[in-house]
Amino acid sequence: MAGSVLVDASFVVALLSSRDTHHDWAAAQAPQFAPPWGTCEAALSEAFHLVGARGTHSLGALLRRGSLLVAFELAKHLEPVLKLMQKYSDVPMSLADACLVRMTETLADPVVLTTDADFRVYRRHSRHVVPCMTPH
Repeated sequence: MAGSVLVDASFVVALLSSRDTHHDWAAAQAPQFAPPWGTCEAALSEAFHLVGARGTHSLGALLRRGSLLVAFELAKHLEPVLKLMQKYSDVPMSLADACLVRMTETLADPVVLTTDADFRVYRRHSRHVVPCMTPH
């Protein structure tokens, strides 16, 4: 089992929205990778935008009860994050994805829960596969 479980906006949205294509997959992962889950503010911003008014209460509840934790400070990792975004500009890599990949570089035994197949393309420390769980 992973020591540090990180979540992308796509996982959060899939978990909270029964209409999401990957809802069943996300719901099955949640008990296997029990909270708290780490994330970054950029991923939270994406998640709030994607769940819209209908999902704001549920997403807020995850934050309030400590199931979802903001565990990244962009200012401390700005250069590595910008380098990742530049390296993967052809994908393109979002700020949230870059922050999560950077988080995997700084944590022991991380895993990212995501529905985004781009995490299979990204590399941590330039050459190592990003440990992630995806429905793909």
